[in-house]
Amino acid sequence: MSANVQVIEPAGILDSTKAEEFRQSVEDLLQNGAEIILVDLKDITFIDSSGLGTLVVLLKKIRGLNRTLCICSMNDQVKMLFELTSMDRVFEIYENRQAFEAAKLQVS
Repeated sequence: MSANVQVIEPAGILDSTKAEEFRQSVEDLLQNGAEIILVDLKDITFIDSSGLGTLVVLLKKIRGLNRTLCICSMNDQVKMLFELTSMDRVFEIYENRQAFEAAKLQVS
């Protein structure tokens, strides 16, 4: 039986003005039974500290529920932010959606 994977694709800038809406979208996915949430950042142009903070809060919550949060398709700015804050060692990050699917198929 494969896990219930849900994908969320935020767009634009993930900052304090979008963070609450994004958090609520992830909460909705969790309530609908998502076991693995993939945050596809292909349409995100910039993440600030409040956006990163929201991702960290969601990661803690999701891990507390014994579920998984993964991230894919980061642009160079986002990748640099994750590396500078060492969040690249905390989150499960994939180059793109195909890499995520290939990795998850091997686990199943």
